[in-house]
Amino acid sequence: MAQRPDMISLEEARKLVVGQVKAMPVETVDVLDALGRVAAQDLKSDMDISPFAHAAMDGFALRSTEVAAASDAAPRVLRVIDEVAAGDVFEGSIGEGECVRIMTGAPLPADADTVVKYEIVGVVEGDGRSGSQVSFAAPSEPGANIRAAGEEAKAGDVVVSAGEVIGAAGVGFLASCGALEVPTYMRPRVGIIAIGSELVAPDVMPGPGKIRNSNSYAMAACAKEAGCIPTILPIVEDTEEALSAAVLAAADEFDFVITSGGASNGDYDFIKDVVEGAGELLMTSVNMRPGKAQTFGIVHGTPVFGLPGNPAAAYCGFEMIIRPALRKMQGYRCLERPTVMAKLSKPMKKKDPRRIFLRSTVTKDEAGEHVVTPAKNQSSGLFGVIQKSNCLAVMPEGKESKEAGERIECILLDVNEEVVL
Repeated sequence: MAQRPDMISLEEARKLVVGQVKAMPVETVDVLDALGRVAAQDLKSDMDISPFAHAAMDGFALRSTEVAAASDAAPRVLRVIDEVAAGDVFEGSIGEGECVRIMTGAPLPADADTVVKYEIVGVVEGDGRSGSQVSFAAPSEPGANIRAAGEEAKAGDVVVSAGEVIGAAGVGFLASCGALEVPTYMRPRVGIIAIGSELVAPDVMPGPGKIRNSNSYAMAACAKEAGCIPTILPIVEDTEEALSAAVLAAADEFDFVITSGGASNGDYDFIKDVVEGAGELLMTSVNMRPGKAQTFGIVHGTPVFGLPGNPAAAYCGFEMIIRPALRKMQGYRCLERPTVMAKLSKPMKKKDPRRIFLRSTVTKDEAGEHVVTPAKNQSSGLFGVIQKSNCLAVMPEGKESKEAGERIECILLDVNEEVVL
């Protein structure tokens, strides 16, 4: 048997796993389905946006020269010859001493070069509509309150660049540009395998010595939150033969395979042997807590990642190592969660030299400073603590304890990677 890899740092582990994956093939989806995904190609507008100059607000369209000398002492009175609503077009001409009432979004009449908003125009005679006389008490610059044709984009302009994450506003922008089909990277199909003869399905009341399979659901949720398409596969019993068959089948069907359990060095922990026997074993342990025992390798060309069975260890392993790799596969450029520095609300002793990730809650105090409170129970067997946490507070390698008020790094779990803090 070949010599197995030694324990490596988190940074080495992340670099290793991310380096073994590549972007998924490109598929074309409807613009609405592109929300939150990465454009795989430059997207262009098929026309000028907006295609015509139009009013930015309700008011009166006129020649700016008509009111160049207007003032409170000597207001300029003009006759309203027509009105144009959004969707209509004024095709006449505006003569001397005339103006047109115009609504927001309506095309600017050809003779007009400025729009004066309705609220600052006085009505001298009539109701302000066609046939009325209105007064202007100040000049209005050419282009005032007008959105020019092609202001946002010209026909043929790139409006969303390759590599850009498409947000809700981007969906609307692309729709206005006629870009209704978006090339983007396919979502990775992720196979989730829970290992353990003690496991039963969540809809089964566990008997003696049995527990419900929660890891598969948590890891599938993590994969889904990361933009992937997860599939929960059948529970695998603690035999090398059963696990080997399950991993080989999953590697042939999915783009990424995640197992949980069987990652340590016990008599019934087989994931390392399976990966090593069926493919290339690249990693077996990471200098972190929770989550030291983490297996990674390539089987039939597919990345296979073996997470520990303890819920918090599996969760931290996914967040710190797997999630960045799955994001890379979808074309995302930002691969790591944002962090903030926060003051510890209480002292934290440290005896384990590994880097420790404390399930914690970060808030702001009255002065607006970040304060982090680690959960009281840091057992690696608990999901409920993570549910109530919004960050992982990082205790660096070594045995140095931290006092209350010391600032430590906090990885934000409820903020996506593109956010800049």
